[in-house]
Amino acid sequence: MREYTEKKETCGTICLKYLLFIFNFFFWLAGGAVMAVGIWTLAEKSDYISLLSSNTYMATAYILVVAGVVVMVTGILGCCATFKERRNLLRVYFILLLCIFLLEIIAGILAYIYYQQLSMELKQNLKDTMTQKYRKDGEEHVTSAVDKLQQEFKCCGSNNYTDWSDSLWIKSAEAGGRKVPDSCCKTITDACGKRDHPSNIYKENGCITKLENFIQEHLKIIGAVGIGIACVQIFGMIFTCCLYKSLKSEPY
Repeated sequence: MREYTEKKETCGTICLKYLLFIFNFFFWLAGGAVMAVGIWTLAEKSDYISLLSSNTYMATAYILVVAGVVVMVTGILGCCATFKERRNLLRVYFILLLCIFLLEIIAGILAYIYYQQLSMELKQNLKDTMTQKYRKDGEEHVTSAVDKLQQEFKCCGSNNYTDWSDSLWIKSAEAGGRKVPDSCCKTITDACGKRDHPSNIYKENGCITKLENFIQEHLKIIGAVGIGIACVQIFGMIFTCCLYKSLKSEPY
């Protein structure tokens, strides 16, 4: 009877080991995906971050990058802990899983909160950012972001092209008589911003709604990735606890 019980426990331990190994393999791949989403947000979409007054959007991306790196390291540690059957390594592995779980939950919550606040922030700050900082010395990143925004989304100004009448740059001699920046033009040529006819510029389309929709879509991705991977980790923590208990109960 005792031999049967020990054999049953051993079989259970082996099953848990392989389940945890499979989990760690996919967990390692998921870590790469989480890190990729964070890096993609920072690298490819960083131009628009300078148009936001808060750092929440950037913070969620950084959290995902850090979480992704830790996930990949943790996945390797989990494989080692599983096959070496070391309870001390399993404890470290469980703590790391818990830390990653909390990081990703925080990233998901931040993305959700900022999703709710984004519309108000853009309404309050986007016009001022565009009109006060465009072409200003030391604000080249804002200038680049505004030009890219207007060309990529085929828009002009925050609400519409008339916003540019309040621009410090447009009012200055440096503008050379332009009524809007050249990036408002449907076909960019030198000083094309002097002519604000609908055939020449994106006259009726403001950028605020398009930028809001763009960032909200990315916040959905960040939130979904963070919360989704965090939920998957619950299974990893359960498998780890079961394996730890199984190893503890076996004779030495």
